[in-house]
Amino acid sequence: MYQALHHVALLPFPNIDPVAFSLGPLSVHWYGLAYVAGILVGWLYARKLIGNGELWQNGVSPITRPQLDDFLVWVAVGIVLGGRIGYILFYDFPAVAANPLRAIEIWNGGMSFHGGFLGATIAMILFSRKNGIPTWSLFDMVAAVVPIGLFFGRLANFINGELWGRLSSMPWAVVFPTGGPFARHPSQLYEAGLEGIVLLLVLALLVYRFKVLKRPGVLAGSFVIGYALSRIFVEFFREPDAQLGYLLGTGWLTMGMVLSLPMIAVGIWAIVRARAATAASAAR
Repeated sequence: MYQALHHVALLPFPNIDPVAFSLGPLSVHWYGLAYVAGILVGWLYARKLIGNGELWQNGVSPITRPQLDDFLVWVAVGIVLGGRIGYILFYDFPAVAANPLRAIEIWNGGMSFHGGFLGATIAMILFSRKNGIPTWSLFDMVAAVVPIGLFFGRLANFINGELWGRLSSMPWAVVFPTGGPFARHPSQLYEAGLEGIVLLLVLALLVYRFKVLKRPGVLAGSFVIGYALSRIFVEFFREPDAQLGYLLGTGWLTMGMVLSLPMIAVGIWAIVRARAATAASAAR
């Protein structure tokens, strides 16, 4: 069986150097560039949303462009700290407890989306309160652009040959340098497509066609639900982290699924809350 899986792979791994370029002793990795690209392109898209008053309640965005510029630092810190702390707590706590220095070794495991999501949420709450911005409107604006960062991040995962999928006999299966001699699902590309491109287009449709930014919270809830469903689906093709494996001995349940399930409930609550708030406002 394994030999068969080895020979059916039709897509050779591109074997791109994880280091994009070096400046003297400084090595710039594709993963770092993916973060920069995601934040930069997301910032440009957010500026476009802010500048279109027709998309917002009362014909004007509650967030100014200078505030958006200041917010970049806050959300970047929230994503990085939350992502790293989340990975340690959710995926690698025993190893870090045994060797605390491993906590700063970001090449050992990297980041957790769910941790980064929590870190960014805390940053948004603090920033909105400090600047008098409606928190749910800030949630919505960030939700609209997050798929851009997810797209670049998953491409970087593919380039790094990490977070690959389960064994596969599909004609597009890939033999990853770190995944043994067997063909595997390129699950990073599945995630880039679903969490990145598809989710971005769905949210853009809600923004421009259905004008959901006028109902603060609907877009944020839609993003959370869309991401959770995409992640749960891809988890059926993605190899679980080696130190955790499958949970409960099921052979299919993974930590990614467990962390994503509550997001569906949170997303539904956010949409219901938004509709109730909009109805109450209209009744006044």
